[in-house]
Order: sequence, then C-alpha cells, then structure tokens
Amino acid sequence: MAYIGKNPTDVPLVAGDIANDAIDSQHYAAGSVDAEHMSVNSIDSDQYIDGSIDSEHLATGVILDDVLLKDYGEVTNAIGSTGGGTQDIDLTLGNSVSATVDTSANTFTFSNPTASDELCGFTLMLTNGGSQTVNWPGTVDWAAATAPTLTASGVDALVFWTIDGGTIWNGAPVALTLS
Repeated sequence: MAYIGKNPTDVPLVAGDIANDAIDSQHYAAGSVDAEHMSVNSIDSDQYIDGSIDSEHLATGVILDDVLLKDYGEVTNAIGSTGGGTQDIDLTLGNSVSATVDTSANTFTFSNPTASDELCGFTLMLTNGGSQTVNWPGTVDWAAATAPTLTASGVDALVFWTIDGGTIWNGAPVALTLS
C-alpha cells in the first residue's frame, strides 16, 4: 500500500485519491499537494517552490523503497588544476569529481563520506594523472594491491566506494587513456 508521508502509520493513499497516476485535482493544487491534504512528516505546499523543495525543508536520511530513477544527474565537484600538494575530495561537494594534475606530486584525500552502514561512492575523471606522481590515501584497496598506471596525457575514469564510512575505500579504474 502506498502512503503519503514517510511512515506506514501515515495516511494511506486510496483509489479515490489517485487519478491517472497522480493525486486528483481535489488534492492537487498549482504543482503541489496542499497542506490540508498532507500527512505529518511530509512536505506541504508552503515548502514546495517552483517544482523543487528549498534546502530549509529538505528531508535527510529518508529511506525510499522501490524507487525508479529516469535521467538522473549527480553534482560534479569540478576541482580544476590540482597544482600539486594535497587535494581533498570532499563528497559534500558532489559524487562526480573532475581534476587535472598539472604540477608536482599530488596527494589525494577523501572526506565526508556517508554513514558507515551505507554505500558511498564517487567517480573521478582525472586528466593527465600520469604526468606527475599521484598518491592515494592508504585506506584505498586496489585490485592486487596496486594502483593503476595513469595516463600522462589524457583522461582516466576511476571509481571509489566505501561501505564503512571511509575506513576502507575500494578503488578501480573504469577506463584508462580516454581522450
């Protein structure tokens, strides 16, 4: 049974509330469901602005079951030139990351993964990674305990994921020597 809200104790949707795979016009107003017809722990029309939810009212930590996504996107943290030294990949800035190695040795660090009981991962599109020395966190577990040889002039796609809050990161090349 479907529910309005996030708890099974919330108001169940019934056939009278559904028309053509949407909430009917009596319960649907100007692109949002009005506060009168929403249950506790859900989003009212005052929190729904121009087709999106503002950050003040955005729920976090909500578990969604049986979700189908179509044409979704991930926020890209475009680091740009690393300039050598230490470069942190902060996952609060996006799970798609791009960077260009340009001068001297680089040491990457990873910060702010999700909680330890959840999968957290990101994709790194690294340009010219083989042109300089690149050091990875000691917590990265590569296949055969060996980091891949990166491309000196071109793009490498790497993925990293953790299920324990970053205690161990798994790393794998997805594609090397892209142009």
